[in-house]
Amino acid sequence: MTDAFASLPAPASEPALSPPRQAAAWWEHRIYPSDLAQVGRVRADLRVDLAGFTPDLVDTAVLCATELAANAVKYAPGSGEFLRALALLDERTLWLAIVDEGGGSGLPRIPAERSDTEWPLAEGQRGLLLIDSLSKAWGHYPVGPGSARLGLGVWAIFPVPPR
Repeated sequence: MTDAFASLPAPASEPALSPPRQAAAWWEHRIYPSDLAQVGRVRADLRVDLAGFTPDLVDTAVLCATELAANAVKYAPGSGEFLRALALLDERTLWLAIVDEGGGSGLPRIPAERSDTEWPLAEGQRGLLLIDSLSKAWGHYPVGPGSARLGLGVWAIFPVPPR
């Protein structure tokens, strides 16, 4: 992360994995038009790419990718495309990111201002809470050189069970 973004708030669970510089394996990045109708394609492609992994890991990654892709479309208005990146950091860690083209005004966060009685009634902003619960860790990183913000990547990592 560059110094220009050092003061931006980040999720408390964010380790330095944004994005990884090295991985045991990378899948080809996939690019989708920024349209909610594409989320089904994201799910289908991810299921194909993760063939051979445990069904529980695949279902968890697909659910989180769905939330991240929907957020990329919703919170980066005017963005033409978003990218899905996927890597096996080591034999026990899967990294998934959705990267938008920017244009959003805020950073991803779990709403902290809701009380325990308000959460059950809330109609939105539950996606990151779901990702926080299902992933080992999640976070975000700016895309672009220096202080230029050309997009935002939101990532999650998942433990890979032994085969």
